[in-house]
Amino acid sequence: MAASSSTSFFLIFSSLLIFSSLLYVSNADYSAPIVKGLSWDYHHKTCHKVEKIVRKHLKKVFKEDIGQAAGLLRLHFHDCFVQGCDGSVLLDGSHGGPSEQTAPPNQSLRKQAFIIVEDLRNLVHRECGRVVSCADIVALAARDAVHLSGGPDYDVPLGRKDGLTFATQNATLANLPAPSSNASTILSALAAKNLTPTDVVALSGGHTIGISHCSSFTSRLYPTQDPTMDKTFAHGLKEVCPTNTTDATTVMDIYSPIKFDNKYYVDLMNRQGLFTSDQDLYTHEVTKPIVESFAHDEKLFFEKFVKAMIKMGQMEVLTGEKGEIRAHCSIRNPDNKGYFSYLAEEEDQYDLDSKDELRFQSSNNFFTVFIMCRLVAGEDDLGDHQSMVNETDRMDPQIRAQIARLEARISRVEARMEKLEVSVQYLQRRMYVYGFVCLMSVLYAIFK
Repeated sequence: MAASSSTSFFLIFSSLLIFSSLLYVSNADYSAPIVKGLSWDYHHKTCHKVEKIVRKHLKKVFKEDIGQAAGLLRLHFHDCFVQGCDGSVLLDGSHGGPSEQTAPPNQSLRKQAFIIVEDLRNLVHRECGRVVSCADIVALAARDAVHLSGGPDYDVPLGRKDGLTFATQNATLANLPAPSSNASTILSALAAKNLTPTDVVALSGGHTIGISHCSSFTSRLYPTQDPTMDKTFAHGLKEVCPTNTTDATTVMDIYSPIKFDNKYYVDLMNRQGLFTSDQDLYTHEVTKPIVESFAHDEKLFFEKFVKAMIKMGQMEVLTGEKGEIRAHCSIRNPDNKGYFSYLAEEEDQYDLDSKDELRFQSSNNFFTVFIMCRLVAGEDDLGDHQSMVNETDRMDPQIRAQIARLEARISRVEARMEKLEVSVQYLQRRMYVYGFVCLMSVLYAIFK
């Protein structure tokens, strides 16, 4: 009996030990799959403070106006659904055509959301240099918008690059289902983006915060009321939007409009969904049980929402050599007149077309070789900062761009080395655990 108890104790102890080891690793590796080129610790080496910087600033923003949280979350949705999560929605229009922002679905995006993202980009680049993309910043801002509004906190795989083009008006319209769309239309459209019905219902839960313009739902009020809408709810909406041309706004979740929770699904069960695309989720046979499960279990909703957000945040991402890291979120680097001066020092706003730059063309080769050799040699500290600025000022834009690309490659190599170190540490932990188990087995065999 004693031997049996000892054996049981040993097996239980060993199992717990192995399980704890695997649990630790799962916390590092996570359960959600990620696409090639992204990683959970992509900026650990080059900008380990990026998430702290973003969250600290957004806490200040939301303290003044929590409504901005919904704007940032919606910005991430509209970026990813059109042409992938590449920050293309942030781009201004150009000679190539109007930007995505001018398409009807994007005209109601909060202007302040674009300003906040640019402010975040400025803070991050001041701290770390131009190593974090605007697309990554949008993804982090959306995550913090959810969490700081009362929703779940979760990790975001990073490493996205910013796109070089924006989508056409037609492409934008085709990829953003209208509020008047029914559930079948939405399920079909998002299935093409590898989103399941559960993903669709979970992501729709983002409507638990924010506001909407009358034009997005008055078709359910006029000329006749949608029979699926609660009459009392409809009466309240008509007071806000007395005609189908009224330019006003109302909250999307009447229970808790500034808190990220599961009350949106309670709204749907009470026939108080604002859009057709919302309410029809409770009518469709596939999505109705999902709505009910989320309405009754907020923890389940949070779990599925996080999974869907991580999946959506990886749609058609640009990684590696594809795309760029913009020096200004609304302008492609080749179109940015201040881009090359930014590479020398962000605050240096001198004009690249000025005649002063031409005086130093003869010394370009010397300074190029000098700085590139020091970068390859791994010198992080290139001496006096002002000296570095002066050296870089003497180069023409093309050479500066070459140096920027070299710096980016060095950063990628360093990031890969960091990942290898993490893998080695993981293997070492596993070896220690199995070695300990073997040792305990031997000791047990000797002394039993």
